[in-house]
Amino acid sequence: MRVPPVLFIAWAHVTNRLRQTFIGVIGVATGVGFTIMISGVMEGSQRQFVGTLIDAMPHITITDERLSVSLQPAEQVYGAAQRSNFTATEKRPGISNSNLVLGSLRNWLPGAITPSVKVTAMVYSGNARFGVTVTGIDPRQEETVSKLAKQIVAGELYGLSRGSNAVLLGQALATKIGARVGSTLTITPGTGAPVSASVAGIYKSGVREVDERRIYSLMRTAQMLAGQPDLVNEMRIQLNDAFVAPEVASRVQSQIGYRAIPWQEANADLLSSFKVQEKITSVIMAAMMLASTFAIYSIISTITNEKRNDIAIMKSLGMKEYFVQTIFIIEAAMIAVVGIPVGWLLGYLLCVGMTHIKYSNPITEGTLAIAIYYSPVHYIVVALITLACCLLSAFLPARKASRVHPVDIIRGAA
Repeated sequence: MRVPPVLFIAWAHVTNRLRQTFIGVIGVATGVGFTIMISGVMEGSQRQFVGTLIDAMPHITITDERLSVSLQPAEQVYGAAQRSNFTATEKRPGISNSNLVLGSLRNWLPGAITPSVKVTAMVYSGNARFGVTVTGIDPRQEETVSKLAKQIVAGELYGLSRGSNAVLLGQALATKIGARVGSTLTITPGTGAPVSASVAGIYKSGVREVDERRIYSLMRTAQMLAGQPDLVNEMRIQLNDAFVAPEVASRVQSQIGYRAIPWQEANADLLSSFKVQEKITSVIMAAMMLASTFAIYSIISTITNEKRNDIAIMKSLGMKEYFVQTIFIIEAAMIAVVGIPVGWLLGYLLCVGMTHIKYSNPITEGTLAIAIYYSPVHYIVVALITLACCLLSAFLPARKASRVHPVDIIRGAA
């Protein structure tokens, strides 16, 4: 099989200057490898954090905040009496007709929903005092909307039903007040009489803010703290797909007239930091790709200068400019084709090595391994960008070489 002349010449240039070729391959491989590693670490840490958030809180929280003022009797009869542009300022005693609301939402929600009662209070244990949020739940329905049962590290979820005014404490709060399963503590609501409660279990959600501030109880206990026997002021939704929460929340709001908060909105500040992180990652990746580009540019420029006499001979024999240009672009492609797979291997090994590094998580105060997200997309995208950078870096010296006049080179050599 006859090899095309451009391929033969390009191969001869690359193999005759092995040191420069090796440096080019190492430059490309280093850029590819470290870019893959950084992409895996950044996306892995984001996915790990978002997963922790999704496990620690409902996908959508419906509050008893009305989005519109209830119609007055005259407005229901006479359309001309209707008001507009009014903000709901009426008292918030809870979600009205909560059972009807639950039934209407369950007919179409792609997930599960459960009612709950939310009350702010102070918890006392000895001389310790902390502000908390008491969330009244139904243990049987709770398993459909959260992973609380799996997060319990002492006691059990159904212990709430066995004790008198039993509660579940977050591990961080239990450590602060020195409580354990069976301990007794006093919960004082904002308005109302103190209630003596027993600790039925301790959970660890993975988010320190939650573990320090949230206490779970039965709904009737939270209703007693609020002083309203039938109160339901919150509903929590767990979706089959957490990332459609904004669309579902919008539909829920328009249907029932109460505010529905998706988890993305509740954690908007934290999630916005990811956008900054992504921009920083892009800058770092661009810098690495630029380093690879300069390496290829330097090598092709060196080869071009060293082969000026060869270029003069080829052009004097009638070789067209685009043939000369193609030779040097093929040389860059050869270096990229060898460097990219080496970079893939380097990137994979770096990712595996990173998983053995432990760090202290300031949110959970625990020790975690660095999370890596392995995706073929990272490898393919980095390879395509690298190949494009290599070809572009070879274009300028190749263009310069193709425009050299053979007489000028021969005269200069003489």
